[in-house]
Amino acid sequence: MKWSITILSLVLVPYAAEAAPVEEFVKRGTSPTVTIAAPSATIVGSTYGNVDTFNGIPFAKPPTGSLRLRPPQALTSGLGTVTATGTAQSCPQMFFSASWSSLTGILGELLNTPLFQDITDAGEDCLTVNVVRPKGASSTSKLPVLFWIFGGGFELGGTSTYNGATIVENAIANGKPIVFVAVNYRVGGFGFLAGKEILADGSSNLGLLDQRLGLQWVADNIAQFGGDPTKVTIWGESAGSISVLDQMLLYDGDNIYKGQPLFRGAIMNSGSIVPTSRVDGDAAQKVYDSVVSAAGCSSASNTLECLRGLDYTAYLNAANSVPGILSYNSVALSYLPRPDGTALTDSPEILIKEGKYAPVPFIVGDQEDEGTLFALFQSNLTTTQQVIDYLQSIFFSWDGNQTIVEGLVKIYPDDIAFGSPFRTGILNNWYPQFKRLAAILGDAVFTLTRRAFLNLATAANPNVPSWSYLSSYDYGTPILGTGHGTDILQVFYGILPNYASKSIWSYYLSFVYELDPNANTTYPNWPQWSAGKQLMNFQANSAKTVADNFRQTQYDVGAAANL
Repeated sequence: MKWSITILSLVLVPYAAEAAPVEEFVKRGTSPTVTIAAPSATIVGSTYGNVDTFNGIPFAKPPTGSLRLRPPQALTSGLGTVTATGTAQSCPQMFFSASWSSLTGILGELLNTPLFQDITDAGEDCLTVNVVRPKGASSTSKLPVLFWIFGGGFELGGTSTYNGATIVENAIANGKPIVFVAVNYRVGGFGFLAGKEILADGSSNLGLLDQRLGLQWVADNIAQFGGDPTKVTIWGESAGSISVLDQMLLYDGDNIYKGQPLFRGAIMNSGSIVPTSRVDGDAAQKVYDSVVSAAGCSSASNTLECLRGLDYTAYLNAANSVPGILSYNSVALSYLPRPDGTALTDSPEILIKEGKYAPVPFIVGDQEDEGTLFALFQSNLTTTQQVIDYLQSIFFSWDGNQTIVEGLVKIYPDDIAFGSPFRTGILNNWYPQFKRLAAILGDAVFTLTRRAFLNLATAANPNVPSWSYLSSYDYGTPILGTGHGTDILQVFYGILPNYASKSIWSYYLSFVYELDPNANTTYPNWPQWSAGKQLMNFQANSAKTVADNFRQTQYDVGAAANL
């Protein structure tokens, strides 16, 4: 592995040098205190600089014991005084420690971004929200609310690695103060286990239901922190971005709670439509049966109850026995939202086509080189046929798709100058088929799928405004380019306060305030996507509109094959 460490050090150390570690707030002076009613509680936070922060506020009963693998239950009794000054515990993770013996470990050590940071404080009692507000904000402030859903392939992540103070401080500096909320939700086999047993129990898509209950907590309580519950924008990256769209899709678009919408706008960074088979389909059942077998529950009369009865470590190990996202299987996810006929009534592309979603204004976009990260793990692929066989076996394993997969691969030429990272000629080919596979995975899962989403949404609701982007601000980074997750560094944390970071935040804050990224901004006009199918292309020191027609042949072939 020494060669991997050396090369990845050259690629990733610049990020590690730039990214500041996430620091806990230090209690200074009088502690900010907020009293809420649903459930009744007194929340004690901390102040640092010009922001107040409240970490780890419970919004649901702990999903432990008999509540494991069940929908979240709202708290029904008072909490008394909640000391919200520490670090919120994350939900159980697909992996916990970064090991230098694996490529995943190298990424975790060198790419200092929350997407790969080691989370050691994790456990089942994890359904909490973090709230960050301008110092002294009160129930009369009525500030817009930005509700963050973290990413991590529906397998990793937690609120502890996303310090919302950066966002709130930036908003204050821009003259558009906001309240920031981050929600913890169950991931991996704790939040997205599927199978016919799960469907029969009414316990599918638990992570999405956690997010929804967190939004309901915001509706009930955020006014006491200074937020306006009628001005909530949901925002996420990667799996968090997919979750944002899924929140628009839940219950066929019904986002009304106590007579009011739970959110009025959406921002999606790197993720939209993920076509999936049902909760009780063959792919999901294979994962369920594998987990049951690893848990030693195969002979149980009720395998689901057997899983619920395991101690924490035993179930964690069983749930983590299936392939993860940072592995050879890549974005062929073991755990993800799947149609269950109730919360998520059908596959996302069908619901969007039928207009069964909350038609709120939205921003959606991608990094230029989404697929490079997910193509790092398949270095055995050296020929066209091996790429075809890989995609067939991992992603399109059902019968009758060999011809379709062959056609898909062949429209991505075996020419490293064509692949991703794009526009880099013969450079950056990690292994013989790396750039080709990176281009395929990035387009199929993120970039061209985004275009499909926009086409479907525009046809279903032509009067709902939307804006789209493509980020190229890390052009020139070896191997990864402007890769998946690099927006966490540049947008969430703004480690490089350059034109890209400043312009994006000007647009985002204008959207959060006015549902229009062009309101009260000095940056170039960002046209609605429906006006001419144009993207805002964010570069390090400039931004310009470009036509959303690149790799149109690849898009057309994929759309025709319904891939």
